[in-house]
Amino acid sequence: MSGAREKIIQAAMELFWLKGYNSTSIADLLSRTQLNSGSLYHVFPSKQDVLIGVLETYRDGIREMLLEPSWSHVDDPIEKIFALLNRYRTMIVETDCTYGCPIGSLALELHEPDPRVRQLLAENFQNWTAAIVGCLDAAGRRLPRGTDKQALAQFVLTAMEGGVMQARTHLDVAYFDRAVEQLRAHFELLEKAAKAPA
Repeated sequence: MSGAREKIIQAAMELFWLKGYNSTSIADLLSRTQLNSGSLYHVFPSKQDVLIGVLETYRDGIREMLLEPSWSHVDDPIEKIFALLNRYRTMIVETDCTYGCPIGSLALELHEPDPRVRQLLAENFQNWTAAIVGCLDAAGRRLPRGTDKQALAQFVLTAMEGGVMQARTHLDVAYFDRAVEQLRAHFELLEKAAKAPA
């Protein structure tokens, strides 16, 4: 990634997260990066191109930016899922409950996104759930035979996104915690069912 491109992407990630895509102007990006408009437009001809660059960066960087930091000291595959959720909890607490998942926030804000933007939003969610499916696969016989791992991974994503959204709305991390507690109870039931005699 070129220096200017990297500067613009990093600034856009921060601004889209803080202000939203629609409320972020090209002037905001120029102010944050200290680049001139010619340099910006040379790399990204439009604001939508910046958005595409941001979504590609999140998609391609999920392991480095999110998974590896969450899983650095966790070996148990099911505990990896809850370690990832705990990373979101930490971000909620550190921002006094103003944190919003960057992809979830963009997906909610962009009601009728361009097909390429919609595809990239979907790819980001798919990469996230694929990481959870990997954990579920690694759990092996701890889950009942025939468990729909893709559906379970999507349920984990839904619990995370819903918990983040409610914590932000109510300015109370307890909403996120209750979603995770229910998810934990669900996993405990699945593990218990897997151990039950056939």
